[in-house]
Amino acid sequence: MTWPTLPPPARLLVISGPSGSGKSTVIQRACALEPRLVRCLSCTTRAPRGAERDGVDYWFLSQEEFDRRAAAGGFLEHAVVFGKASYGTPRAFVEQQLSAGNSVIKDVDVQGAAQIRASFPQAVQVFLIPPDADEVERRLRGRGTDADEVVARRLAEAEREVARWQHYDYLVVNAEVERAAADLLAVLRASALRIPPR
Repeated sequence: MTWPTLPPPARLLVISGPSGSGKSTVIQRACALEPRLVRCLSCTTRAPRGAERDGVDYWFLSQEEFDRRAAAGGFLEHAVVFGKASYGTPRAFVEQQLSAGNSVIKDVDVQGAAQIRASFPQAVQVFLIPPDADEVERRLRGRGTDADEVVARRLAEAEREVARWQHYDYLVVNAEVERAAADLLAVLRASALRIPPR
């Protein structure tokens, strides 16, 4: 008799959601609750802003180095943002952490998530949303940092992103950070118990 076994429990957890959904806050809380969950930074070609540090906020690369890695398949997803800087999710970091038994969490936009579905189909994808559409606008305006036209642009982008929620494996509603973080960890645990496709 062959006894049932599961693959190692480490997973790549991909998080998308509109501006104002609280992705960074929920991810930070989930990582604080689960020591074997590691946040993946993005690589970028833009210059550091303010007190940003390499390896803490982003991995800062020259355009030449970024292009070299992209050509070699070194990113699970990558894109040029606003026609300026390049951003990407480093494949080597994710694979190293998974091999070490750590799960990895990464927030990306819906286009990035679609790329990861193709390049790393075993990733578990979660769409994170506030309780309702009005809450998106309340949170964006509540920041007090963006001009009206920026808020309007982000609201339009949020509408486009929310239209893609059914492409994801799980939906988490962020009405309260502790519950949303706990739900993310529940998704992580459940995905580790999933019977692999035959």
